[in-house]
Amino acid sequence: MVEILGGAGRALHAREIATRLEIAPRHENALNRVLDDLVFDGTIAALPGHRFRLSSAQVAATQKGDVGRSVEGFLNVNPRGFGFVATEGTGSDIFIPAEALGGALHGDKVIAAVVGSTSRGLEGAVSAIVERRSAKIAGLLRKRGRSVWVEPDDARVRGPVVITEVNEAAGANDGDAVIVRIVRFPSMPDENPEGTLEAVLGAPGDPEVEVQKILLSEGVEVDHDPLAVAEAEAFGMEVTKNSLVGREDFTHLPLPTIDPIDARDHDDAIWAERKDDGGYRLWIAIADVSHYVRPGTALDASAVSRACSIYLPDRAIPMLPRALSSNLCSLLPDQVRLCLVAVVELDPMANVTSYRLAEGFMRSRAKLNYEGVAHALGLSKEAPRQEAAEGYREELVLLREISTQLRARRMRRGALDLELPEAKVVLEGKEPVDVVKRARDPGIAKAYQIVEEFMLLANEAVATFLLEKNVPGIFRDHDPPDLEKLARFAELANRLGVEFDVEDAGDPKKLAAFLKKTASHERKQVLHMVLMRSMKQAVYDVQNRGHFGLASDGYVHFTSPIRRYPDVVVHREVKAVLRGERIDRSEQALEKMRLAAVTASERERRAMTIERQVVDLHRALVMKNRIGEIFGGTVSGLSASGAYVAIDEPFVDMMVRSEGLGGTTAYELDEFALALVSRTGDRVELGDAMMVQVEDVSITRRTVFARRLREENTASREDGGPRRVVRRGRSSEGAEKTGSRDPDGRKARAAAASRALPKKPAGKATGKKAGGSKATQPAKKSKKR
Repeated sequence: MVEILGGAGRALHAREIATRLEIAPRHENALNRVLDDLVFDGTIAALPGHRFRLSSAQVAATQKGDVGRSVEGFLNVNPRGFGFVATEGTGSDIFIPAEALGGALHGDKVIAAVVGSTSRGLEGAVSAIVERRSAKIAGLLRKRGRSVWVEPDDARVRGPVVITEVNEAAGANDGDAVIVRIVRFPSMPDENPEGTLEAVLGAPGDPEVEVQKILLSEGVEVDHDPLAVAEAEAFGMEVTKNSLVGREDFTHLPLPTIDPIDARDHDDAIWAERKDDGGYRLWIAIADVSHYVRPGTALDASAVSRACSIYLPDRAIPMLPRALSSNLCSLLPDQVRLCLVAVVELDPMANVTSYRLAEGFMRSRAKLNYEGVAHALGLSKEAPRQEAAEGYREELVLLREISTQLRARRMRRGALDLELPEAKVVLEGKEPVDVVKRARDPGIAKAYQIVEEFMLLANEAVATFLLEKNVPGIFRDHDPPDLEKLARFAELANRLGVEFDVEDAGDPKKLAAFLKKTASHERKQVLHMVLMRSMKQAVYDVQNRGHFGLASDGYVHFTSPIRRYPDVVVHREVKAVLRGERIDRSEQALEKMRLAAVTASERERRAMTIERQVVDLHRALVMKNRIGEIFGGTVSGLSASGAYVAIDEPFVDMMVRSEGLGGTTAYELDEFALALVSRTGDRVELGDAMMVQVEDVSITRRTVFARRLREENTASREDGGPRRVVRRGRSSEGAEKTGSRDPDGRKARAAAASRALPKKPAGKATGKKAGGSKATQPAKKSKKR
């Protein structure tokens, strides 16, 4: 449209526009609606006589040189049909109207051509699809006569997905939760994807079904390869005597493990003693997984593919078969285990004076937990007492003394101390009853820091070892932040009255000083969250680029080989040096290591996505019976669809859609995406306090919906806090089944798809009331084969 009007050099009549666009007369009404929308957006100007030309703003944008530029990025589709292409370094995302999406789907990597500018910013059209999103989609199966299709759970994904092989659904019921794999992606805006059923899971809304949907959608294989399991079990239940030959004996050290109460594996143990000169000697023992997981085995192939363990509230999906992860590699009390040990010497100020690495074997003397350690050290009165930890009180005091100095040293050199709460699901059996902030007890957090500092020290020591020996390895790299991305954070900080210079963000010391300055700020968590989102993600690579967040020149992952594959690779390289073996520096070996690093980075992101989705599912389950209750929260996120509001008890994020914000006009994001602003001047900013009332809960979308309450509509308790109002509300699944509310947007999407597609006969049942009306049946409109 913009190209047509821009190229004409004059105003064009609507019919002339239709002719140039080759739009049939029967579709002129649709064209008129598009023209009206473009006039409303400020893209074009309407003239008398039903003529149109580019608006002055559009002409200015064209003259600036934006028009014609192509950008590459990921497509983020709004449930209402339009989308944005998120790009790096362009200053803003590119708005893509629904009719300009082409065959692209939400999550695709695309190239968008900028065609103009509107009140939303730059506008573009998808010109090419670089990479398709995951082909697996979760949704609801629908059967009407001989027509079978899947309505995606994610309202952003174009649907329905037409099932071409109807027999695949013979044993499934209408309304079942399923996983569908797209086998033919659309190539036009009004074309549906085609798919094949990957799995039929059962009734939607059931917690187990919903977790299975998440895992299958992300391609997670829960069960290990039988060959890998057989290899793991062949090692037996105990370490053999032959395995101890040539190793250093560390069984004289009373090494304890210190982990969360619900830890599934134990791959590190620590010990320390004070030296005569006032310095310290530390032993950091790590399970030697590489002894069992060797190149060329089924165990290794499985570990490479999985790359990391996935931890869910009620279970773990381990990287290694349980014969290793839960037994032979786990540092269980009173069991001889193979290990690699970092022996580190510190001066009285906790500076490293020397270190050595050794292959060894050990016998842990106790399995301590953070809560018990916090109680034994007097850090927490609330933490439960653990008898074993009480017996280690004197030794724990020394460990804390050392860790406190190590932490202070890290902070002085510029390590970032971001405080971002982590959610913990409280279960009674399999039923989630609460979601709380993990380690919200400061004393338990300090107990955790004891172990954290020792692990960081060992990882840095091993990185130094590899670099000094010029040995290849998989490093943990964290690049400095992109200064352009920090502009949004700087704007937020300045709005909150905290001076921040973007240039300072390139220096870890200056950025750390800023975080220290905001330690007592009332909106600290929001500041830290936005800063974290402005940072680049840490990745694995064979090239060492340093770790910005830790202010470290070299860093590896060495301390968690049971749950991370890069640690296993690092162990192999360390052992090769210790044994005097030839180091393979061939291009083939480096390429294999590079591929393992890339896979590990991707699998780490996948695990984080799965863990977040499952926690969100449990949050929805916790809130499903709390519809009508009122909570005070903080605006933690903003999108074009509305605001996310975080509450502390339970620790849940709620979605307040634009229409639920209470304004009389629509809300739009400001230029920095830090506020939603209505035309009447109402502003909702990141970090704002907001009273909300729970309106609905969608289990399938793992979302809690709420509406904003104005102060005048919120009663108060005697203690000054918000009054929690409980009214009898419909259950979440009941609300989804009624015609008065459609939180997942399924009905709207089905109706829209039905209107957009030409209707075809679907067998004898088509058109009969018992089989559903024609309006609810998707027709197959796909590319001809």
